[in-house]
Amino acid sequence: MKLQQLIRMASAALALFSSLTAPPVLAQAKEQFFPVLVYRTGAYATNGQQWANGYLDYLKLINAKGGINGVRISFEECETAYATDRGVECYERLKGKGGGATVFQPLSTGITFALTEKVPVDKIPLITAGYGRSESQNGAVFTWNFPLLGTYWVGADVAIQHIAKKEGGIAKLKGKKIALVYHDSPYGKEPIPILQELGKTHGFDVQLLPVAHPGVEQKATWLQIRQQKPDYVLLWGWGVMNSTALREAQSTGYPRDRMIGIWWAGAEPDVKDVAEGAKGYSALTLQHGAEPGSKVVKEILDLVYAKGQGTGPKDEVGQVLYMRGLISAMLGVEGVGLENLNLDQKTLDAMGFAGVMRPVQTSCLDHMGSSWVRVHTWNGSKWEFSSDWYQADEKVIRPMVMLASGKYADEKKIKPRTPEECRK
Repeated sequence: MKLQQLIRMASAALALFSSLTAPPVLAQAKEQFFPVLVYRTGAYATNGQQWANGYLDYLKLINAKGGINGVRISFEECETAYATDRGVECYERLKGKGGGATVFQPLSTGITFALTEKVPVDKIPLITAGYGRSESQNGAVFTWNFPLLGTYWVGADVAIQHIAKKEGGIAKLKGKKIALVYHDSPYGKEPIPILQELGKTHGFDVQLLPVAHPGVEQKATWLQIRQQKPDYVLLWGWGVMNSTALREAQSTGYPRDRMIGIWWAGAEPDVKDVAEGAKGYSALTLQHGAEPGSKVVKEILDLVYAKGQGTGPKDEVGQVLYMRGLISAMLGVEGVGLENLNLDQKTLDAMGFAGVMRPVQTSCLDHMGSSWVRVHTWNGSKWEFSSDWYQADEKVIRPMVMLASGKYADEKKIKPRTPEECRK
């Protein structure tokens, strides 16, 4: 007994000595800095703030669970108002903070174009999950761009696949008229090349109808639609442009079940005020499900909102844009080694993302990692999934990616990395 007591006393003394002589753990710990480019003001605030709230809440969740391998996340918002010049200003102001920015996610194709030449110099990854430059899938040229989960070329291809399925087969597209109502910006123009290519291949006519920022004036656009009577309308809008389009479609009598929106035109803010008037309208979904019962949503509610630390309204947790922001943050947190990202289903399930997203796996030559898309339809009061998963046709997209990225490499005097260089 005395021997055991002596051992316990010696152990306690050693522990006390170690605690007094070792440097404090907190002093050793470093924070991982995440800049958060947002737009809570301006014409696109209603949509932008939901994405931002989901993004910030996930960072808070990681901190609530102990950080990234014990390292806390620090973050700072910077308001861009969806303006390219302000986005660049935010980038320059935040890139060196907190020991250096971990990753930038601008939620703007225009800002992405402006930053594409800056990030290789600063060696900061640029994640553009579901937006940005479609050709940046080619990591041999765009070393620091990561259009994870899908690009607008993926979205356009899947939209045409979905129309073909509704019509009874790809051959039924011949002679059809498909109108693209698009935001007149780099974002809205992204799907044009692949739609025109698919139109030539399958024999359908593509009608291009640009809408000026911010998209509240569309009467002339929908007058053209009423006159030209396209078989389908693809909506490539953002913010108030989407609800305006649906109201104009209702006013002119264009059937909403003949309208398909890109994933940035398929969230609650786009349809809730139109309600029954938007019934039957469908939109693509990007790697997510808005399921309140999912594990990650429950963790957000229990570990963030229950402690009064939620960023936005509690009732938006689980909604479409909120989940997209949350997933974007998760990709940033998990993206150490973005060229070797491998989130298989087992890993996603363990992280609480079962039923929320599909696996994603990147490589040096493929910076997108997944091209799976579903369709959901507004029933007048909520979104319901109305298709199984589609996969974009890489036989169509990959040659376009290689051609466009090769042209960019020639213009910028970039030597594309070879497969051998990628393996090093």
